[in-house]
Amino acid sequence: MSKKRVTYYYDGDVGSFSFGLGHFMKPHRVRMAHNLVSAYGMLDKMTVLRPRRCSPEAMTAFHTDEYVDFLYKVTPETVEELTASGRRFLTGDDNPAFEGLFEFCSISAGGSIGAAQKLNDGAADIAINWAGGLHHAKKREASGFCYINDIVLAILELLRVFPRVLYIDIDCHHGDGVEEAFYTTDRVLTCSFHKFGDYFPGTGHIDDKGKDKGLGYSVNVPLKNGLTDDAFKHVFQPIVDHILEWYQPSAVVLQCGADSLAGDKLGCFNITMEGHAMSVQHLRKSGLPLILLGGGGYTMKNVARAWAYETACALGIEDTIDRNLPWHDYFEWFAPRYRLEVAENNMEDINTRDQYLNGVLKDVLVNLRALPFAPSVALQDVPRKSIGDVVSQKSEEDEEDDEGDHSDIDNRIKKVISRIYKDRMEAEWMSDSELEDVPVFEGSPSPSLDGAFRHSRQSTSANGFRHDRQPVARTKRQFFRSSLVWDPLQRDLRNNARRLESIHDATLEDIQSD
Repeated sequence: MSKKRVTYYYDGDVGSFSFGLGHFMKPHRVRMAHNLVSAYGMLDKMTVLRPRRCSPEAMTAFHTDEYVDFLYKVTPETVEELTASGRRFLTGDDNPAFEGLFEFCSISAGGSIGAAQKLNDGAADIAINWAGGLHHAKKREASGFCYINDIVLAILELLRVFPRVLYIDIDCHHGDGVEEAFYTTDRVLTCSFHKFGDYFPGTGHIDDKGKDKGLGYSVNVPLKNGLTDDAFKHVFQPIVDHILEWYQPSAVVLQCGADSLAGDKLGCFNITMEGHAMSVQHLRKSGLPLILLGGGGYTMKNVARAWAYETACALGIEDTIDRNLPWHDYFEWFAPRYRLEVAENNMEDINTRDQYLNGVLKDVLVNLRALPFAPSVALQDVPRKSIGDVVSQKSEEDEEDDEGDHSDIDNRIKKVISRIYKDRMEAEWMSDSELEDVPVFEGSPSPSLDGAFRHSRQSTSANGFRHDRQPVARTKRQFFRSSLVWDPLQRDLRNNARRLESIHDATLEDIQSD
């Protein structure tokens, strides 16, 4: 198996957050998975990075300003006031305003955006962020334990470089937030394998295909209770293979929600660890740039097992690791078997192959065959930096305010605009202040002061060349950010002109006196 360059994002603080006593979502599962990955010695085989925290400005690439500002400000004490008693932003009990909410969102989103940037730079073949994959978050509200949709932010980053991106979701719940974000575009094809029926979020019907330019580029595979490994493979591989062949994606994002595993507290499928990891192995063989993200999963020890095993699949070493768990900090949590496995249970599989699965597979493939081959994208200049990076750049004034209140996003945007305007003005002043070298001709009559300082106002470009492509000598020193430029030659010419004028005046006085 060919070796892949794998980049792994992990922030140790992510396991310290709590959604509250009794809540199903446990960020601590990411720390458990990381400890298991470390115990198997996989960290030495990857590039391990701590993600840069995502800034509020970067989050607004998808989410609204007022929603991001709300997440930045909200606390358990102010949530009633800021949400109008639960009527906006945070509705229902699924998304509490816990301590450190914005920091948790910045870690999750920062890792996914960093993974996308690694693929954009060509520095990795596979990038992993198990703290990401929060696919339910909407543009202006939280949903289903998800506050910031890190997946959408990562895909938007990928679209700066890659013309087409394929998003695949194997979470037990439908990836409604990501599908909604790209429902009207053909640059992103979303494909979700999920439980459909009387089940959250209630979306993901097979006839939900997209709209306008994105018609046909939202693929939904609705499934029923008790889905097994064989049934999952029966629908996954033909559909994904057809998409890879016909849509020709340039990069793939795989959301590895672990609530589709057997025995999950909120799931209703019967997929083993190996069956779940089949999707990772299948996409790894495609050779396309790949991002692996977390997602759901509420039986923590099984989540840790699955994500550790899928990390091994990304490295191509899943056949060499010992299925008996090595000792690590959470070894006791994996009782009583202490093995790297998630076994199936006795749940009945309602997904009959002849009566249901084949019908779903046929309908999905018919819809896919109606799409044009590899939709084209107009050529365009790609900025070296993303909008989030440019907006997040700090000036000296911002550094002084780092310990102050940054909650006013409008003021921060005004500072950025002011700084950009100032930089442009300085660039114009510099181009206007470049002077030509003025030669002194021998035998010329008494030169005047105006002649000594006459210079060309011919415009120059930013790279230091005139329009006739003749190089211009750069000045070496500049003071006080003004248009005055230090030029020793001009000083000498000025002094010589003054001496010649004084000699000329003295000579005239002598002639007149004679």
